[in-house]
Amino acid sequence: MKHDENPAIPCDTLITASHVLTQNARREVIRDGAVAVSGGRIAAVGPREALAAYAPAETLSMGRALVMPGLVNVHTHAAMTLFRGLADDLPVADWLHNHIWPVEKMLTPEAVYLGSQLACAEMLAAGVTCFADLYFFSGQTARAADALGMRAVVGEGVLDFPTPSAQNPAEALALSLDLFHRLRGHPRLSAMVVAHSPYAASDATLAACAALAREHDAVFTLHAAEGVTENADSLEKTGRRVIPHLYSLGVLGPNCLLAHCVHVDDGDLELLAATGTRVAHCPRSNAKLASGTAPIPAMRQRSIAVGLGTDGAASNNTLNLFAEMGCASLTLKLVRGDPTAFPARDALDAATLGGAACLGMPDIGAIVPGHHADLAVLSLTRPNMVPFFDAPSQLVYAATGAEVVLTMVAGRVVYRDGRFPGLDVSTLGREVQDMAERLAAHRP
Repeated sequence: MKHDENPAIPCDTLITASHVLTQNARREVIRDGAVAVSGGRIAAVGPREALAAYAPAETLSMGRALVMPGLVNVHTHAAMTLFRGLADDLPVADWLHNHIWPVEKMLTPEAVYLGSQLACAEMLAAGVTCFADLYFFSGQTARAADALGMRAVVGEGVLDFPTPSAQNPAEALALSLDLFHRLRGHPRLSAMVVAHSPYAASDATLAACAALAREHDAVFTLHAAEGVTENADSLEKTGRRVIPHLYSLGVLGPNCLLAHCVHVDDGDLELLAATGTRVAHCPRSNAKLASGTAPIPAMRQRSIAVGLGTDGAASNNTLNLFAEMGCASLTLKLVRGDPTAFPARDALDAATLGGAACLGMPDIGAIVPGHHADLAVLSLTRPNMVPFFDAPSQLVYAATGAEVVLTMVAGRVVYRDGRFPGLDVSTLGREVQDMAERLAAHRP
């Protein structure tokens, strides 16, 4: 009997498209490419002909399209979709004290679940496959992410004053510990530790949060050096700027992810680099609240890991990383007066590989064998995507996110052509609108 010299290689899914952007070490873009998926991970990637031996259970022929790694949102407050457009174009103090905090006090687990579902749908439709979430009733955000098939790292906000879910830091830390137990072993969800900020959490609270994160080998994240007065306030209170004070507490380190870091000087940056601390850059939120522009090029020069985040929809007002990539690149060019500052390739890296590094997830952010099959597919037939010369340039300066036609997480299609398996978006929209109106009624 004659044996086949090239036996078929079984796989779950074979995706073919005119272009595959790998984000591998060589940043290859493969023309007429294919991606083989098996067991929720990338089995192979290359030219279509090179993967001819694969025998898939399903083939997704995407035509003139770009397959790319799913985007990673390293800082958001998902349920704040409930407050989208509630109070815009206001000074930060007015926005927080008179609009956001009064309605936030009325949050319930049901509200957080609804708002988080909407956030997950919004992110998936724009190619985001993984997000890090800091908020209240965080178990409900995890529940929403699980229902929609997303990858997520979630944490319960710890503050020194009562929150909708905890009366004090001890209760919030207990919720955090419970989250670690509940999500242990989950294939897509994990827990992290969250302190709101050095101004909303005491030194003792920050130290307790850092200790819990180290105990569970988890990410510890907090807002830092975002507002224009934070360093002055910190100097008055502690005798140190924000970053040196966090260093003195032993908070900084490879598992620490600081959001914003807008107002940092060279000394601050040296501390971040020396400790391996990571940074979540949220350019649109920083612009909308007039917080300033973080010195991202200086961070990258020091090899500080930088990812992109959207912040919450109350201060953005979208959860769209294509918008963040464009804003990050263009804003830094404008501020520095340098058209070469933070080029498209760097912005794309921040939204993929940088996000993976920030969250300590080395097996996402690129399409390479062995990585999780977290992918987004964009149509290249839309008018704004023609002609197509350079993938990073097209994605950062031309794409809007509306070109996403398919999103896959762990090898499963979780969004395609406006539809989400198992989710009635119209019904969800009505429920969120009703909940948002009820919460908004509590504004002074």
